[in-house]
Formats: sequence, C-alpha cells, structure tokens
Amino acid sequence: MRYIRAQDVLPADLLNQLQQYVDGAYLYIPRREENRLAWGQRTNSKAETAGRNREIYRRALAGETAAQLAEAYFLTEKTIRRILLEERQKEG
Repeated sequence: MRYIRAQDVLPADLLNQLQQYVDGAYLYIPRREENRLAWGQRTNSKAETAGRNREIYRRALAGETAAQLAEAYFLTEKTIRRILLEERQKEG
C-alpha cells in the first residue's frame, strides 16, 4: 500500500470536510468489498505455503522429527506440529 496526497485526488470541498475530523492525520480508506483479494491471491504465496506444508507432512511420515523439520524449514517446533495436525486432518 502506498500513500497518496488527498489534495491530489479529492475535490476541495470533500478535503475540507475530512479536515474537520482528521486534520493532518493519516486516514486509511479500506477497499470496497468487491475489490478485496484473499490472502495470497495476488502472489503465489498461498500455493507455495500449501506445497511446503505437504512436503513437511510427507517428510514427517517418512520419520523425520519435528525438531529436524523445524531446523530444515526455519520454523518453530510448535509451528511444525500445527502443520502436521492440519495436514493429518485434511487426509480425513
């Protein structure tokens, strides 16, 4: 997200009204609901994380410990255990 100058994009009368509430302060304006993207939708990070988690699960089934996996993936053992639980639940 980048900042834009309000005076460059808003009509003067609207800017004056806003200044009555937030004079000189930063104001976050959320995206419209129909324009929102889900996490990872803009990049491939969601798919990459899912693939990494499947690989962690496969390696755990092959006998690697949570400590070994945590070191290999630079995660905490608690995170590894959470990933393993989630992947096990997906299998049903």
